[in-house]
Amino acid sequence: SDCRERVMWKESNSELYIELEFVDFVTAFEFMGRVAELAEAHQHHPNWCNVYNKLSISLTTHDAGGIVTKKDHALAEAISLLEGFNGAVI
Repeated sequence: SDCRERVMWKESNSELYIELEFVDFVTAFEFMGRVAELAEAHQHHPNWCNVYNKLSISLTTHDAGGIVTKKDHALAEAISLLEGFNGAVI
């Protein structure tokens, strides 16, 4: 829950950040699809970068001046609960 999210996600430079590594590109891309659906449901969208099987995600609230808010923590928590997340945390 909240504690697990805080352990895995790092907060620095006014963003929540995590790096994930999957077995291959397709698996990473499938995970990104699940994150995209969550982002739409939360009406809050990540900054992310995907290179082959690696995915970095950063969350910040632009509307609040580029700081970490409850919206970021809520989306991070939801992403943390997605299938495939735990095995991919670097």
